[in-house]
Amino acid sequence: MSGNTLAQLAGVEIERVKGLSGKRGEKLRKAGISTVADLLLHVPRRYVDRSRTLPLSDVPLDEEVTVIGTVQKVSVRRPRRGLVIVEATIYDQTGLLKAVWFNQAFRERQLSEGTEVALSGTMSRYRGTLQMQSPDAVVLERTSESLVTGRIMPVHSTVGGVGPGHLRRAVHSALLKAHPMTDPLPLEMRKRLGLVDRDTAMGDIHFPEEIEAADSARARLVFDELFRLEVALAVRKHRQIDEAEGIPHDIGGGLVASFLDALPYEPTGAQTRAIDEIQRDMAAPHPMHRLLQGEVGSGKTVVAMAGLLTAVQGGYQGAVMAPTEVLADQHHIGLAPLAELVGVRMALLTGSSAGREDTLAAAAAGTVDVVVGTHALIQEGVTFANLGVAVIDEQHRFGVHQRVELREKAAGRQPDMLIMTATPIPRTLSMTLYGDLDVTVLDEMPKGRTPVDTEAIPSDPAALEAVFSIIRSEVEAGRQAFVVCPLVEDSPKLQAASATAEHERLSAILSDLRVELLHGQMRSADKESVMARMRAGEIDVLVATTVIEVGIDIQNATVMVIEDADRFGLSQLHQLRGRVGRGEHPGRCLLVADPTTPEGERRIAAMVATTDGFRLAEEDLRIRGQGTVFGARQAGIPDLKLADVLSDMDTLIVARREAFDLVANDPDLRDHHPIADETSALLGGSEDWLFIS
Repeated sequence: MSGNTLAQLAGVEIERVKGLSGKRGEKLRKAGISTVADLLLHVPRRYVDRSRTLPLSDVPLDEEVTVIGTVQKVSVRRPRRGLVIVEATIYDQTGLLKAVWFNQAFRERQLSEGTEVALSGTMSRYRGTLQMQSPDAVVLERTSESLVTGRIMPVHSTVGGVGPGHLRRAVHSALLKAHPMTDPLPLEMRKRLGLVDRDTAMGDIHFPEEIEAADSARARLVFDELFRLEVALAVRKHRQIDEAEGIPHDIGGGLVASFLDALPYEPTGAQTRAIDEIQRDMAAPHPMHRLLQGEVGSGKTVVAMAGLLTAVQGGYQGAVMAPTEVLADQHHIGLAPLAELVGVRMALLTGSSAGREDTLAAAAAGTVDVVVGTHALIQEGVTFANLGVAVIDEQHRFGVHQRVELREKAAGRQPDMLIMTATPIPRTLSMTLYGDLDVTVLDEMPKGRTPVDTEAIPSDPAALEAVFSIIRSEVEAGRQAFVVCPLVEDSPKLQAASATAEHERLSAILSDLRVELLHGQMRSADKESVMARMRAGEIDVLVATTVIEVGIDIQNATVMVIEDADRFGLSQLHQLRGRVGRGEHPGRCLLVADPTTPEGERRIAAMVATTDGFRLAEEDLRIRGQGTVFGARQAGIPDLKLADVLSDMDTLIVARREAFDLVANDPDLRDHHPIADETSALLGGSEDWLFIS
C-alpha cells in the first residue's frame, strides 16, 4: 500500500496545515478539530455554483434557485412577543429581491449593508416584488481566489470562530499534502457497491467539478462512516458471543413459574415471548447482552424480574440499577412484595437508603438475592458474592463506563446484562447505537390499558380555568393529577413555568385540594415522603419537574398537565403522558403551550396526533436532528459527522451487512488492518467502548 491513510492523518496535528498554526489552530482544536483527518471530514454544508447562478431578471418562480447579489438594506420588526422578522433587500445589475426570515435575528448581523451574498430558496412574487421566504444565506468574500471564482464553491460551516474562507484554503492545502490517499476498502467491495475510491471522494466532496461528483463523494464517505461504526459493533458482538465466558444458568427451576403464577394478572403474549428469549440467552455459556424495549406500561419490570429470578434459582444474585432514587424506590416498592411471595430476599441501595451498611454486608455475603439501587451500586466498597445478572433501567441515562463498572462487580465469569428502555428507539438508532445487542420489543399492552387522550391547551386565562375544572372534577371522583413544569425555580433568563412558583399559585387557586411539590433538588427523605403520600392517595395534585418522567406508577392518577410543553422533547412528553391512565380509569394529558417556533408546534401536533411511541421517536429524530439525539446518548460514542440516520437508512443497512459479513470471516481483522486501524483511530481511540464485551 502507498499513500496516506485516514488513520495516519488522524495522528497529524492540525497546526501543521498551512494557515492553521497559532491562534486559528487553537480555536479549531477547542472546537473539536484537532487533526488533519478531522479537518478533511469537516465537509462543506452546501455548495454555491458561481458558474451557473442566474441574474434576478431571469430567475423562474416557484423553483429552488440560487442567486447572488449585494445587500442594500436590512430591517428588523418585532410585531408581537416571540416573533422576530428580518427583511433584507438584495440587488444585482438586473433587479431587486426582498428576503424575509422569521425568528432568525442573527440574519441582521450576518447581512450588513454592502455584503455580497448567495441566497438559495424558492422564488415568488409579492406585490410586484421578487421575494424569498427564509432562504439559506451564504456571505461571499470579494476575492479573486481561484477556489471560489467561476466554479462550484464549497461553503464550510464556521468552526470556533474560524471562517469558511480560512477553512476552505486550509482544506485545499491539506488535500494537496494528503494526496494520494490509500483506500482501506477492498477493490472488490468498492466495485460491488458502486463506490468511488477514497482519494477521489475526498477531493470531490470539497472541490467538485460537478455537483454530481459531490453526490458520489458524499455517498462514499457516508458509507465509510457507517461502515466503521458497524465494524466496531460487529467486532464487539463477536467477542461477546464467542470469547467471553458467561454463566450457563439453570432455567429449569420453578422460581420463575411460581413468580408468574403469583401475579394478579395474566402476562401478555409479548411478555411471555420476551421471558422465553431472555431465558434462552441466560442458558447459553456466553453472557447475555439484550436490549428490552417497551412502551410505557408494557410490563418491562415483570420481564426483568423473571430474568433476575432465573439467576436466583441457580444460586446467583441479581442487581437492578436505575438512574434516580425515585425510580429505584418505585422498583423496590413494586417488586419487593412479589419477591417475598416466592421467598426471594430483596434490598434497596441508594445514596440515602436506610440500612445501607447492612445491605452492603448482605450483598457481599450472598444473603440478599436481588439489590435494587442507583449509581450507588457501582461505588467503591460495593461487592457481590455471586452476581449472575445485571439489569440497567432507562439505560440512556447511563454512560458506557457505568454499565461496565456494574458488570465488573461480578467475580470471575461475566454476568448477563439486560438493558431496558421505555423510550422507543427508531430502527435507525437501534442499528447504530445498539447494533451489538440482541433486541426484544414488547409490542403489546396489558389488557385494560386505553390510550391517553391528549389535548393542546393555550395558556390564556379561559383555557387554564378549564384545566383547573378538569383537575377538580377528577379529584372529586377520587382520582389524582400531576402538573409538570420545566424548571425548579423561576429563571430570569427563561420565560417558563417553575415548579415552586406553580406550586404556590395552584395551592391558592385549588385551595380546597391537597397540592404538594416534588423536584430533584429536595432532600431524599422528603422526596420519599411525598411519593409515599401520593401512592397512599393523600395528595390530590402533585406539582413536579421531570423527576417523575420515568418509573412512577400511580394507578389512581388520571390527569397530566404539562406546562410550557413545547419546551420538552417528544420522548420526554411521551414518557410524562405515560404516568397517567395506568389503572382502571382513562387518562388525560393536557399540553399547555403557546409554541413560538416551528419545532415546538410540530412537537405539540405530533403528541396530539398519536400515542405510538415509535412514531413519536422517529418524528423526534426528524425535528431535533440526530446531533441532539446522539449528543445526549452514551458517553464514548462519537457523533456522526456526515451521515444522517434517517435519510441514509438504505446505506446504513448495506454498511451493516458488509461489516458483519467481514467480521464473521475475519473476527480479529487480521486480513483487514487498514479497516481496523481506521475504525480505532476515527472512533476516538475509544477501544474501551469498542472492545469491551
